[in-house]
Amino acid sequence: MNVPPLSRLVQIPLAVLILAACAQGGGVRTGSGSAVGSDWTDDAPGFARHIRAAHVPAPAMGLDPEGSVAGIATVVPPAAGALPDVPDGFTADVFATGFKQPRTLRTAPNGDIFLAESGTGRVLVFRAGATGTPATPVVFAEGLDRPYGIAFVPATNPRHVYVAAADRVVRYPYNGEARAAGPAEVIIDGIPTERHWTRDLAVSRDGQRLFVSIGSGSNLGVGGMPEMTPAQIQQHEATHGRGAAWGKEENRGVVRVFDADGGNLRNWATGLRNCSGMAMQPGTGNLWCVVNERDHLGPDVTPDFMARIDDGSFHGWPWYHLGGLEDPALAGKRPDLEAHARMPDVLFQAHSSALAVAFYDHAAFPAEYRGDAFVTLHGSHSRPRMTGYKVVRVRMQGGQPTGAYEDFMTGFVLDGSTVWGRPAGVTVDGDGALLVSDDANGVIYRVTRR
Repeated sequence: MNVPPLSRLVQIPLAVLILAACAQGGGVRTGSGSAVGSDWTDDAPGFARHIRAAHVPAPAMGLDPEGSVAGIATVVPPAAGALPDVPDGFTADVFATGFKQPRTLRTAPNGDIFLAESGTGRVLVFRAGATGTPATPVVFAEGLDRPYGIAFVPATNPRHVYVAAADRVVRYPYNGEARAAGPAEVIIDGIPTERHWTRDLAVSRDGQRLFVSIGSGSNLGVGGMPEMTPAQIQQHEATHGRGAAWGKEENRGVVRVFDADGGNLRNWATGLRNCSGMAMQPGTGNLWCVVNERDHLGPDVTPDFMARIDDGSFHGWPWYHLGGLEDPALAGKRPDLEAHARMPDVLFQAHSSALAVAFYDHAAFPAEYRGDAFVTLHGSHSRPRMTGYKVVRVRMQGGQPTGAYEDFMTGFVLDGSTVWGRPAGVTVDGDGALLVSDDANGVIYRVTRR
């Protein structure tokens, strides 16, 4: 077990440290208590949870679907020398620092690391094999509205780098340069920016199409979708997909697909309140999302999740959650969708704020990590007992998730209201190390196997 620096030990109750130590060798926690309702005090590398729909309590009734539940944690600077906790046999170090809202990390085919620095409108590049700690980046592009998703097309010998900003998708000519080889070309324009603005990108296995995630403009669409007749809904869904929202939420709460030149833009999957992170599973054509689910149904409802998304799949929002469980605020509105709402593959504790996902396909970590996924949990805000603020490992077996996930990088929470880090982006570099961005204090960490 990695022992926190003395500067952190004095701030953590002894009972919590003992619990963390015991968790290192524990089994998978299930049930409504230890899996669903526990909080940050259980977190430690190796602590595993498996949440099933039957463990999740019923929604709390009478809550305002657009109201507030709890405040966001106070972020403080890390203590001198403080590093996150990682499993035995691993080491976490500071890779780079000094950024403003560093979010998505992506590894280019040539080994360069691309970073979307959303707070400055820039995309930065760390050259592969660059020396020096912390690493110093080069500005690849700037002047973007909250850049987030990054994709290389074609995947093996890319000629373009695509960047998804809050309001548009653009691409830059590229031949391995650290600076864009030419001006941005607008591929998709006019994406609405109200509320959820994180637009991730992924590329199909054949490299012919791209996917862009566009989160909802509200928690539940209340007030933003005027009443429509069944005939009007049927007509709308014929062109937008089953369960697609309308009104102010049209083409939101979805993942869209388009050709490399921006043509044939349409909805690929619907009912996804905010798919903040996407990844194509190595060796397959399977596209996966990690999703921020709705708020204001209670502190343990409803879980964030990871799901495989397919052409035409419907994932519930706003009418259903956890498969066919109806949202009480929209009861009786769309009974025709109940049988079509897909159950998520992996459930995370409610309000954990799942942001990014990366599959591990290298040999630097132990063999049992191969094929698993790492997911960043940015941290709760609609939950009095905090959860998230960590990186978890989603266990896969035969290419399919087992439903269990375990803590991999923890230690950012100091007490019930204070944190010194919020994991945001994640990627695997060319050497097989894991890179994680913390957008609270502007740091990128690198985790290696000792």
